[in-house]
Amino acid sequence: MKALGLDAMEIEFVRRISLTEQSAREIASVARSLDVALTVHAPYYVNLASPDKSKAEASAQRVYQSAVIGYAAGAWSVCFHAAYYMGKSSEEVYLIVKETLKSIITKLQDESTEIWLRPEITGSPAEFGTLDELLRLSSELEMVMPVIDFAHLHARSNGAFNSYEEFSNVLSAIEDALGRDALDNLHIHVSGIEYGEKGEIRHLNLRESDFRYDDLVRALKDFGVKGVLISESPNLEEDALLLKKLYESL
Repeated sequence: MKALGLDAMEIEFVRRISLTEQSAREIASVARSLDVALTVHAPYYVNLASPDKSKAEASAQRVYQSAVIGYAAGAWSVCFHAAYYMGKSSEEVYLIVKETLKSIITKLQDESTEIWLRPEITGSPAEFGTLDELLRLSSELEMVMPVIDFAHLHARSNGAFNSYEEFSNVLSAIEDALGRDALDNLHIHVSGIEYGEKGEIRHLNLRESDFRYDDLVRALKDFGVKGVLISESPNLEEDALLLKKLYESL
């Protein structure tokens, strides 16, 4: 990856946390030597607001353990899909997610584990994770910041959030809610995406989608955004390089 000219990588725990702490420490050493920034994506089987108590507890454990292993690997932040509404109101789910994250944060702090917990903007209206929900969470909890997934924003709105003006409005909203530091430490996901009335269907390569990534890159440049941008396209390295070269050309 470094040989390709890329400077960041997301460790994907798709179904399970597949690293031991020893393996994670070895990864940290290699990443430091290559000057590569690392992030972690927690397993996709997370629903902190599940009505099944055992599933909710298992979900919280997955987020916690991802943070522990991510910290050992030298990762900067942990991305996760927080919850589903499942008939509950946004406010009900918000309060459940907030209390669960508070408990996880307390446990991590007690263990001197310092890593950002980053709930992600989700791609379906059935999932907790709007921009407003995540900005509110981030303003009310320490060590919580959002993952801004621009493809998911585009998909869950059935085609909106796809212009320079709309991307700029998102960045302005982040700065208004969380301050300039948030724009200096953003964790961003980008890909092409197929979507419908129910939101996300599947990720696509950027050039095979209607996502206006050139407008996004221009907005990121104009706002002086810093942090980590992760490609989630099927051809992730190719699209990561496409975005990097476009950014550097502006």
